[in-house]
Amino acid sequence: MQRHVGDPYVHKAQQAGYRSRAAFKLLEINERDRLLRQGMSVVDLGAAPGGWSQVASAAVGEKGRVIALDILPMDPLPDVVFLQGDFREQAVFEQMLTIVEARSVDLVISDMSPNISGMKAVDQPRAMYLAELSLDLAQKVLTPGGSLLVKVFQGEGSEEFRRALRQSFEKVMTRKPKASRSESREVYLLARNYKL
Repeated sequence: MQRHVGDPYVHKAQQAGYRSRAAFKLLEINERDRLLRQGMSVVDLGAAPGGWSQVASAAVGEKGRVIALDILPMDPLPDVVFLQGDFREQAVFEQMLTIVEARSVDLVISDMSPNISGMKAVDQPRAMYLAELSLDLAQKVLTPGGSLLVKVFQGEGSEEFRRALRQSFEKVMTRKPKASRSESREVYLLARNYKL
């Protein structure tokens, strides 16, 4: 709790009106890689409380769209369509498809993380499973040439996941934003130019 209260990114988020410090991770990656553009269609997985959706919505503008999904509730955001539910469930996935149409999404972003137990042997497989789910969904909705930005924790399974990304995307890069705590094993894999 003390680390959170003293975190400069928590204060910056409050001052800037972002719902979470995570917004600065996406802002930094976007500044470097120019991921988000006006008019894009973006799916935000594990969106609650909405920091990444706020950044994405501001960047894609009125002609773009952001569809946010989470099993947790999320307060409404202007210009963001929120679906509460588990996208692994067919009904939730089909509800999303009625909004986005298959092969019409330019970018899938995922900052999903499992509830951390503190036991690496439990947490790492859970985290990799969420990353794999993100890739699976991206393969179903991305337009050719689309991109996926996904959080992974370095460790068992992360290199295999990187190889899986390389099979579906032309380029895979690793990003560790400054807003990501230095002691954390989290990194973001940016996969660009989706190949059908």
